[in-house]
Amino acid sequence: MEQNTNNIELLNKITEFINSIGISCKPSSVKRDSFLPGVDIINGGIVYDADQLLSPGDLLHEAGHIAVLKEQDRKDVTSPEVSGDLDPGGAELSAIAWSWAALKHLDIDPEVVFHDQGYKGDADNIIDNFRREHYFGVSMLQWFGMTNERQHDGTGGDILYPAMQYWLRQN
Repeated sequence: MEQNTNNIELLNKITEFINSIGISCKPSSVKRDSFLPGVDIINGGIVYDADQLLSPGDLLHEAGHIAVLKEQDRKDVTSPEVSGDLDPGGAELSAIAWSWAALKHLDIDPEVVFHDQGYKGDADNIIDNFRREHYFGVSMLQWFGMTNERQHDGTGGDILYPAMQYWLRQN
Protein backbone atom coordinates (compact mmCIF):
# COMPACT_ATOMS: atom_id res chain seq x y z
CA MET A 1 0.00 0.00 0.00
CA GLU A 2 1.31 3.42 -0.88
CA GLN A 3 2.13 5.22 2.37
CA ASN A 4 0.53 8.61 1.78
CA THR A 5 -1.36 10.66 4.36
CA ASN A 6 -4.79 9.70 2.98
CA ASN A 7 -4.03 5.98 3.10
CA ILE A 8 -2.64 6.21 6.63
CA GLU A 9 -5.73 8.12 7.82
CA LEU A 10 -7.99 5.61 6.07
CA LEU A 11 -6.09 2.68 7.56
CA ASN A 12 -6.42 4.21 11.03
CA LYS A 13 -10.16 4.84 10.56
CA ILE A 14 -10.76 1.27 9.42
CA THR A 15 -8.62 -0.41 12.10
CA GLU A 16 -10.19 1.71 14.86
CA PHE A 17 -13.66 0.64 13.69
CA ILE A 18 -12.76 -3.05 13.49
CA ASN A 19 -11.20 -2.99 16.95
CA SER A 20 -14.20 -1.06 18.35
CA ILE A 21 -16.64 -3.82 17.35
CA GLY A 22 -14.62 -6.48 19.13
CA ILE A 23 -12.42 -7.90 16.37
CA SER A 24 -8.70 -7.50 17.00
CA CYS A 25 -6.93 -5.77 14.10
CA LYS A 26 -3.26 -5.00 14.55
CA PRO A 27 -0.08 -4.51 12.54
CA SER A 28 2.32 -7.44 12.36
CA SER A 29 4.40 -9.36 9.88
CA VAL A 30 2.28 -11.42 7.50
CA LYS A 31 3.34 -14.57 5.74
CA ARG A 32 3.71 -13.92 2.01
CA ASP A 33 1.35 -16.70 0.95
CA SER A 34 -1.75 -15.28 2.67
CA PHE A 35 -4.96 -15.17 0.61
CA LEU A 36 -4.84 -11.37 0.39
CA PRO A 37 -1.43 -9.68 0.33
CA GLY A 38 -0.57 -8.20 3.70
CA VAL A 39 -3.60 -9.60 5.58
CA ASP A 40 -4.09 -12.72 7.66
CA ILE A 41 -6.70 -14.01 10.10
CA ILE A 42 -5.23 -15.73 13.15
CA ASN A 43 -7.20 -16.95 16.19
CA GLY A 44 -10.16 -14.69 15.48
CA GLY A 45 -8.16 -11.53 14.83
CA ILE A 46 -6.72 -9.73 11.85
CA VAL A 47 -3.03 -9.03 11.44
CA TYR A 48 -1.77 -6.85 8.63
CA ASP A 49 1.39 -5.45 7.11
CA ALA A 50 0.55 -1.98 5.79
CA ASP A 51 3.42 -2.13 3.28
CA GLN A 52 1.98 -5.27 1.67
CA LEU A 53 -1.72 -4.31 1.67
CA LEU A 54 -3.35 -3.74 -1.71
CA SER A 55 -5.91 -1.48 -0.03
CA PRO A 56 -6.89 -0.71 3.57
CA GLY A 57 -10.40 -1.78 2.54
CA ASP A 58 -9.21 -5.39 2.44
CA LEU A 59 -9.22 -5.25 6.24
CA LEU A 60 -12.96 -4.44 6.22
CA HIS A 61 -13.71 -7.40 3.99
CA GLU A 62 -11.72 -9.77 6.18
CA ALA A 63 -13.46 -8.36 9.26
CA GLY A 64 -16.73 -9.18 7.51
CA HIS A 65 -15.68 -12.82 7.25
CA ILE A 66 -15.07 -12.91 11.00
CA ALA A 67 -18.17 -10.90 11.95
CA VAL A 68 -20.63 -13.26 10.25
CA LEU A 69 -19.39 -16.32 12.14
CA LYS A 70 -21.01 -17.75 15.26
CA GLU A 71 -19.33 -16.47 18.41
CA GLN A 72 -17.65 -19.80 19.17
CA ASP A 73 -16.23 -19.94 15.62
CA ARG A 74 -15.17 -16.27 15.61
CA LYS A 75 -12.70 -16.61 18.46
CA ASP A 76 -10.75 -19.44 16.83
CA VAL A 77 -11.02 -18.74 13.09
CA THR A 78 -7.70 -18.86 11.25
CA SER A 79 -6.98 -18.49 7.53
CA PRO A 80 -7.41 -20.05 5.08
CA GLU A 81 -10.60 -21.67 6.44
CA VAL A 82 -12.81 -18.71 7.38
CA SER A 83 -16.30 -20.05 6.58
CA GLY A 84 -17.21 -21.57 9.96
CA ASP A 85 -20.71 -23.06 9.79
CA LEU A 86 -21.37 -21.40 6.40
CA ASP A 87 -20.66 -22.76 2.97
CA PRO A 88 -17.84 -20.78 1.30
CA GLY A 89 -20.20 -19.02 -1.13
CA GLY A 90 -22.56 -17.93 1.63
CA ALA A 91 -19.63 -16.74 3.73
CA GLU A 92 -18.35 -14.63 0.83
CA LEU A 93 -21.76 -13.11 0.03
CA SER A 94 -22.27 -12.28 3.71
CA ALA A 95 -18.82 -10.71 3.98
CA ILE A 96 -19.47 -8.58 0.89
CA ALA A 97 -22.81 -7.35 2.26
CA TRP A 98 -21.22 -6.68 5.66
CA SER A 99 -18.35 -4.80 3.98
CA TRP A 100 -20.81 -2.56 2.12
CA ALA A 101 -22.63 -1.73 5.36
CA ALA A 102 -19.31 -0.96 7.06
CA LEU A 103 -18.05 1.31 4.29
CA LYS A 104 -21.37 3.21 4.31
CA HIS A 105 -21.17 3.52 8.10
CA LEU A 106 -17.61 4.86 7.86
CA ASP A 107 -18.37 7.05 4.82
CA ILE A 108 -15.64 5.42 2.75
CA ASP A 109 -15.61 5.26 -1.05
CA PRO A 110 -16.70 1.79 -2.23
CA GLU A 111 -13.60 1.52 -4.42
CA VAL A 112 -11.46 1.34 -1.28
CA VAL A 113 -13.01 -2.03 -0.43
CA PHE A 114 -14.10 -3.20 -3.87
CA HIS A 115 -10.95 -2.38 -5.83
CA ASP A 116 -9.75 -3.54 -9.24
CA GLN A 117 -7.25 -6.02 -7.80
CA GLY A 118 -9.89 -8.08 -6.00
CA TYR A 119 -13.21 -9.83 -6.48
CA LYS A 120 -12.09 -11.68 -9.62
CA GLY A 121 -12.52 -8.53 -11.71
CA ASP A 122 -16.14 -7.99 -10.61
CA ALA A 123 -15.61 -5.11 -8.17
CA ASP A 124 -17.32 -2.61 -10.50
CA ASN A 125 -20.35 -4.90 -10.82
CA ILE A 126 -20.62 -5.25 -7.05
CA ILE A 127 -20.43 -1.48 -6.58
CA ASP A 128 -22.99 -0.86 -9.32
CA ASN A 129 -25.45 -3.37 -7.88
CA PHE A 130 -25.14 -2.14 -4.31
CA ARG A 131 -25.40 1.53 -5.34
CA ARG A 132 -28.68 0.65 -7.06
CA GLU A 133 -29.76 -1.21 -3.91
CA HIS A 134 -29.66 -4.56 -5.72
CA TYR A 135 -28.13 -6.15 -2.67
CA PHE A 136 -27.09 -9.74 -2.15
CA GLY A 137 -26.09 -11.44 1.07
CA VAL A 138 -28.33 -9.18 3.15
CA SER A 139 -30.92 -11.87 3.87
CA MET A 140 -28.15 -13.83 5.58
CA LEU A 141 -27.20 -10.83 7.72
CA GLN A 142 -30.87 -10.53 8.68
CA TRP A 143 -31.04 -14.24 9.53
CA PHE A 144 -27.94 -13.75 11.73
CA GLY A 145 -29.78 -11.00 13.67
CA MET A 146 -27.51 -8.20 12.42
CA THR A 147 -29.87 -6.02 10.33
CA ASN A 148 -33.23 -5.99 8.57
CA GLU A 149 -33.82 -6.26 4.86
CA ARG A 150 -36.29 -3.85 3.28
CA GLN A 151 -39.36 -5.73 2.09
CA HIS A 152 -41.01 -5.18 -1.29
CA ASP A 153 -43.75 -3.12 0.37
CA GLY A 154 -41.12 -0.83 1.93
CA THR A 155 -41.38 -2.30 5.42
CA GLY A 156 -38.80 -4.31 7.24
CA GLY A 157 -38.12 -2.87 10.66
CA ASP A 158 -36.67 0.16 12.38
CA ILE A 159 -33.11 -0.49 11.27
CA LEU A 160 -32.80 -1.29 7.59
CA TYR A 161 -29.72 -2.37 5.67
CA PRO A 162 -27.16 -0.92 5.07
CA ALA A 163 -27.58 0.27 8.66
CA MET A 164 -26.66 -2.48 11.12
CA GLN A 165 -28.23 -3.25 14.46
CA TYR A 166 -25.25 -5.43 15.40
CA TRP A 167 -21.85 -5.69 13.74
CA LEU A 168 -21.29 -9.23 15.04
CA ARG A 169 -23.51 -12.24 14.35
CA GLN A 170 -26.10 -12.80 17.06
CA ASN A 171 -27.18 -16.41 16.41
